[in-house]
This record gives sequence, structure tokens and C-alpha cells, in this order.
Amino acid sequence: MTQLYKNQAFTIAYADDGKFVGEGLRAFFEYRQLGIAKATQGKFGAHVIRAVPGMESPAEWHSHELEFQMVYVTKGWVVFEYEGEGEHILREGSCVLQPPGIKHREVRHSDDLELIEITSPAEFATNPEDAPA
Repeated sequence: MTQLYKNQAFTIAYADDGKFVGEGLRAFFEYRQLGIAKATQGKFGAHVIRAVPGMESPAEWHSHELEFQMVYVTKGWVVFEYEGEGEHILREGSCVLQPPGIKHREVRHSDDLELIEITSPAEFATNPEDAPA
């Protein structure tokens, strides 16, 4: 039985039990949910994202309607570009806090890329954006 603590349930996501699925925001990534969305009643989300080898990003500009988005790279590398901030390469151990609504795009990544993304809320809208001037 799961006990609720201040609107959050205790949860553990074991690596051995984790399944990556291709259902997610980007077709060139696979996602492994960590159970945080269910345990927090959707207030937060957390998943491991890994690259699908051989698939490239279309590098489309977009923004998200959320309150919090953090990305931490655990393996490989990824290049993000942010409006007003330019391109940044994140390697293993790198972390970025993407402010709400910032226009950005994933430019390219290594075939062995893995990262952890934490968001609030768990479900959020993604809007296509024009490239910044």
C-alpha cells in the first residue's frame, strides 16, 4: 500500500525495472519515466531520456508552458541553443535550468546521449516558435 506524505507518495524507480519507450515529446529520443508524476499527482515529472542512435534532431525552435525545467546530462553530449544565450554544449555532469517560456532548440547530440529531465508540472504544453532574430 502506498502512503501519501503531504500530497506525495513514496516511490522508487529501479534501473533494472526501467523500460525506455519511444512515446514522448521527440521521436529521436526514448523516455524512461521515474514514477515522479504519479507520486506527486502531476506536480512534478522526471524521466531519463536517451538518444535513438542514428536519428538526428530537426533542430526546431520551441518553448514550453511550465514552471520549472532542469536537464542533467549523465552520458554523452548535447548542444542546445537558447534565445539570447546562444549555443551551449552540455557534456556528462553538465546541468541547465531552462527558465519558463525560453525559446530553445536541441541542435545535435551524440548517439550515446542520456540525460535526466525534471519538470513542473509533469504534463505541459510545447509551442512551436519562430527562430529568434
